[in-house]
Amino acid sequence: MSNSIEPKKSGAAQNVDDVSFVEVNQPGPAPLSQQAKGFWVTFQSMFKKNLTVAYPDVKAPTEERFHGRHQLNRHPDGLEKCIGCELCAWACPADAIFVEGADNTPDNQMSPGERYGKVYQINYLRCVFCGLCIEACPTRALTMTNEYELADSSREKLIFEKEDLLAPLRAGMLQPPHPMYPGTTDKDYYNGDVTSAHPSQEGKSK
Repeated sequence: MSNSIEPKKSGAAQNVDDVSFVEVNQPGPAPLSQQAKGFWVTFQSMFKKNLTVAYPDVKAPTEERFHGRHQLNRHPDGLEKCIGCELCAWACPADAIFVEGADNTPDNQMSPGERYGKVYQINYLRCVFCGLCIEACPTRALTMTNEYELADSSREKLIFEKEDLLAPLRAGMLQPPHPMYPGTTDKDYYNGDVTSAHPSQEGKSK
């Protein structure tokens, strides 16, 4: 007579006597020597330096190449480095950047050359801080800071506009729009030949 169990039909109740019994190996507690190894790991950690800090009262410094909030940089005379090429938006894998370029005019010179970024938005609800936009920027207009505290009370506040991303004016800079440094071209700006503003630029700024 065969000892094999015939399969039950779907939906039929299965008798507990038809289920094969398999004994589970239970060796019991480990020897004291084995347990001591685990205790020793715990004992060692008690004397190690605590890696946590009392945030936000204490803020640990970030690494040198930390990927934080973006910043739109300026040339030494105050003109914007962004030329509105949209390469950063094309490089973004999360579609978090929106750029709208516009033409510079003699009365509205925002950056060296022909174009500037009229609208610049970064949606930090989408941004993954990968840094691909930084690599794509041809003028080093976009960099990443060490700022990481971006939490806010509403979703709208996490969509940063151009005014939120622009670097502040430093000593020797003038608020654009204003003409380029006298006797220079956009290539002089990109080569780093312009180191400060000229008095004639201040007289023509708005």
